[in-house]
Amino acid sequence: MKDLHSPLPLSMAATNLNSASIFFLTFSLLFMVMGHEASNSGQYPVVVSTWPFLEAVRAAWRVVDNGFSAVDAVVEGCSACEELRCDGTVGPGGSPDENGETTIDALVMDGVTMEVGAVAAMRYIKDGIKAARLVMQYTEHTLLVGEQASAFAISMGLPGPTNLSSSESMEKWTKWKENHCQPNFWKDVVPVDSCGPYHAKDFLGSSHGTCSKTTLMENIKSRSSHVGRHNHDTISMAVFDKMGNIAVGTSTNGATFKIPGRVGDGPIAGSSAYADDEVGACGATGDGDIMMRFLPCYQVVESMRLGMEPNLAAKDAISRIARKFPDFVGAVFAINKKGVHAGACHGWTFQYSVRSPEMDNVKVYTVVP
Repeated sequence: MKDLHSPLPLSMAATNLNSASIFFLTFSLLFMVMGHEASNSGQYPVVVSTWPFLEAVRAAWRVVDNGFSAVDAVVEGCSACEELRCDGTVGPGGSPDENGETTIDALVMDGVTMEVGAVAAMRYIKDGIKAARLVMQYTEHTLLVGEQASAFAISMGLPGPTNLSSSESMEKWTKWKENHCQPNFWKDVVPVDSCGPYHAKDFLGSSHGTCSKTTLMENIKSRSSHVGRHNHDTISMAVFDKMGNIAVGTSTNGATFKIPGRVGDGPIAGSSAYADDEVGACGATGDGDIMMRFLPCYQVVESMRLGMEPNLAAKDAISRIARKFPDFVGAVFAINKKGVHAGACHGWTFQYSVRSPEMDNVKVYTVVP
């Protein structure tokens, strides 16, 4: 007797299928293939952040591991760092400017749509990353600044106005004033007194050339003397969600004792962070005034697009800056679509944090110059 369970030859099976059956079979096979390509291969989700900001990474991981989007996770992670005032350089209560005021810069970027929302020199609002997301969600702009950014954030429901200074930031500012406002970010100027106001040397004329204070600002110190992790830092975070979609976000209260109105690289897409769903992502930290001139994260992502591995892409971006500014301090991390990550730095030892499915907890990687 013929085995009833033996399969028919393919040629015979095909003759027994009508056109509707063939269409249904073809559609089903196509759906299975497409579903396999879009499914989580096990390498996602992934969270990467500058520095050992462990609680921020854990906050982002909880969100993305529960199935929320990469943008949701980035906002949650950076918000956690703002609330914790990571290193005193993120969120309220840190990095006073020359007037003793703390302001906020932040950015969020969706690597799928390439939409960006950012705020800069924002006063009186502590939720920088949430304000940045509101810009992305509810406006056609990319960047809002100053008190107008504050007014926008309040109008969209964020709490404020709030005094962003703290007893720690005011104590730091007072000691800086007592030290004749040194170090600072001025160059080639003459102060009226030890803490300004400042004027260009040529503006005052030669009659002031013999004043004993005219030499105070002439000896320009290396930038690394007042740029460091605890006074000039950013959380920059990248997240892949379970579908492999990418987002990045940043938040910082900027450089300590900056000139009021200064905006660093934190809210600048391509400098502090960049993401492209087809390639990968990058985050940066360090001397933003220098780094933003080179758009290092855009460089990293584009180098990876051309086939460069993350470690080489990161080193290349940093070396481009170091060739022009040997004393600069900064670092980047790079992560490609496969989840391969690396870091590079110059002028300091850099650490970045990672959480991925094969890890039981956040792992910190150390990178030396």
